[in-house]
Amino acid sequence: MDKYKDLDHQFINGRWKEGTGKKQIEVVNPYTQEQVTTFKSAGTEDIDEAYRAAYEAQKEWAAVNAFERARIIEEASLIMERRRDELVQLLIEEAGSTFIKANVEVDFCIAITKHSASFPFENESQVPPSIVPGKRNEVLRKPLGVVGVIGPFNFPMYLAMRSVSPALATGNGVVLKPDSQTAITGGTLLGKIFEEAGAPKGILNVVVPDITEIGDAFVEHPIPRMISFTGSTGVGKHIGEIAGRTVKKAVLELGGNNPFVVLEDADIEKAVEGAAFGKYMHSGQICMAVNRIIVHQDIYEEFTNQFLELSKKIKAGDPKDPTTLIGPLINQKAVQRILGEVEQAKSEGAEVLLEGSVDGNVMTPFVLKGTNDMATAKHEMFGPVVTIIPAKDEADALRIANDTQYGLSGSVHSSNYEKAFSFAQRMETGMVHINDQSVNDEPLVAFGGEKNSGLGRFGGHWSLDEFTTFQWISVQEERRRYPFEK
Repeated sequence: MDKYKDLDHQFINGRWKEGTGKKQIEVVNPYTQEQVTTFKSAGTEDIDEAYRAAYEAQKEWAAVNAFERARIIEEASLIMERRRDELVQLLIEEAGSTFIKANVEVDFCIAITKHSASFPFENESQVPPSIVPGKRNEVLRKPLGVVGVIGPFNFPMYLAMRSVSPALATGNGVVLKPDSQTAITGGTLLGKIFEEAGAPKGILNVVVPDITEIGDAFVEHPIPRMISFTGSTGVGKHIGEIAGRTVKKAVLELGGNNPFVVLEDADIEKAVEGAAFGKYMHSGQICMAVNRIIVHQDIYEEFTNQFLELSKKIKAGDPKDPTTLIGPLINQKAVQRILGEVEQAKSEGAEVLLEGSVDGNVMTPFVLKGTNDMATAKHEMFGPVVTIIPAKDEADALRIANDTQYGLSGSVHSSNYEKAFSFAQRMETGMVHINDQSVNDEPLVAFGGEKNSGLGRFGGHWSLDEFTTFQWISVQEERRRYPFEK
């Protein structure tokens, strides 16, 4: 099987072309610092052309037989299965994904696409009874029209695919804008997959602009009826403001400050293993990653000693090595930001239990003891840095867990299921995992956050609802009597 080509071009209306922008976008391997490729940036003309192509193609796509639409979406999942090795390699090279994480990401992409292939058969109508004599009501589920998707750099392929697949499957046209650091795996690669699967031209378009050149043009464009964004809370709020002003739907999956709570009756060994995986997977560059570990004071010392020992053994370095859990951070700016947060926490009184090191963009674990008031606990680290916080009792642990502007994911460990479930229900997060870690995602389950962690839900029928709208059509089958005389 030939490898994909033209991955350094814009994909608009079924054509692979250079952008009309003025910037050169350089994509760099985060581990080796070698250039992967360069793009000629997309300009506002390209964005307009992409949205117009999606608008025109969507009219026909929505009318395509459900079995044919489902076949194309299913074929995209089969292509990913056949091309797994190629996709994994691209994720390692461009996103700095470890071999472990890249395979997990491809699995997620296949799963969400397979599930989305069922959506063409779920555009059902309902016939609610009417209070008006002789009236027949019908409520139709319909596609929104055109969806703009903005993806991040950390899980670039999956966090784009979880919007692209259901949006296409429900009959929408799509314009995808990946993070420029992962323009291939988060963007043009998806264009290639659906092109190979037989998607009609114009139904999926991929543009790779320089944000300093286009500003808010991607979100402000009048054609898209929805913007699906995954990224930082600050940018998400800005997109939400634009969506409100231009009367667009916005689905926003934003930042997290995820608590990992260990109650006094927890299995400490299992909790330590879960905390380490949930913190260090993909170098902590996951919105669901453990950011704070909150431990009952009676078991604090035992838990912390075991966690430190395991943290020292976690392998960091070359992402191609199948045994590496911590690969590179996305760039040197991220490294310096995190080091700055650690220094700030130190100045605020945090105790460094394990001092990490830096080699290029690879950072080994930093473990601190502190409180919610310290920088590393207050802010989302997005790196291999964690703050362990002692709690007096269960009520104190819950207070600490909820004392944040975020509410994406979290976990609680206890040997008492009923107590853990009660605790989980009182956590102000969209997702809680009992006796597991916070990094979980499944195609049939509602995924999303509360508070400043976002709006909307991905997965299962929740995705179906997000990417569709409803139309009420009524038929007055008998002459209606109005309150006036002729």
